[in-house]
Amino acid sequence: MTQETIVITEEKIHPDAVALLKDYRLCYAGERIDQDHLVALVEREQPVAILARYGKIDEQVLSASRKLKVIGRHGVGMDSIDLPAARRLGIVALAATGSNSQAVAELALGLILACARGISRLDARMHQGHWDKQSYMGLELSGATLGVVGCGSIGARVVRFAQAIGMRVLVSDPYLQADQLPAGTTKVELDELLKASDVVSLHCPLDDSTRNLLDTARLELLRKGAIVINTARAGIIDEDAVRAKLHAGDLFLGLDCFVDEPVNAGSPWVDTPNAILTPHIGGTTNGGLRGMAVGAARNILSVLAPGQ
Repeated sequence: MTQETIVITEEKIHPDAVALLKDYRLCYAGERIDQDHLVALVEREQPVAILARYGKIDEQVLSASRKLKVIGRHGVGMDSIDLPAARRLGIVALAATGSNSQAVAELALGLILACARGISRLDARMHQGHWDKQSYMGLELSGATLGVVGCGSIGARVVRFAQAIGMRVLVSDPYLQADQLPAGTTKVELDELLKASDVVSLHCPLDDSTRNLLDTARLELLRKGAIVINTARAGIIDEDAVRAKLHAGDLFLGLDCFVDEPVNAGSPWVDTPNAILTPHIGGTTNGGLRGMAVGAARNILSVLAPGQ
């Protein structure tokens, strides 16, 4: 009996996920496959499922296989999948909810600490032979205010980290009532949060309501010297507007996701000051990669082999 095929938009996935999908033929698209080749691959292979890590799963991809039943996202962000088209075509699209929450929250904490103490800049200066002890001044986070925008699985972990340090925490999340938030936090509207926070950490999805959420006007609400962290999705911050604030010396930024990826030598981010940049690796830990792959595999099996 010929095995049904699952297309995986990656070079490899965690072996625990491979083991779960052992009854299917796995076809790896690779990390950097372009859209035309992805459409052609799906059309040729006629998969029953796509385990999606890289690439856009648009209507062309979704309609290329008449057998396609489910998209299992290797991660939690669904903005790379055309969800309305999937619904029209009767294809289930599922995120691996919570699979990388700890990994992303830990990166957010690391970026907060790195920005507050200027670790990246000091390290570069030390490697150049400089000793900037006399001119240095860091931000002590104990007693400072953290604003968390979006308090789901990742945001709630960041709240706990911040409270352990001794930070006061404000939360803006339109989907949660005050009594659903972590203990010791205060729910406020976004504009109030931006005005009151020393550090703002973004943990909301990208959709029409959050695209350019931090635009020029909202960035002006932040106090001079505030820290902004985005380990969520590119597009939540207006990149041109935030770069202008960084060049003016008004903000510090920790950023893990970019509208144009990968960032290369010609990117305007390369010479942007006061910014610590990481190459979209929030979930890329041993635990995070396993969680995302296994979560995606289980979601696929919940549709293809329910009850198994």
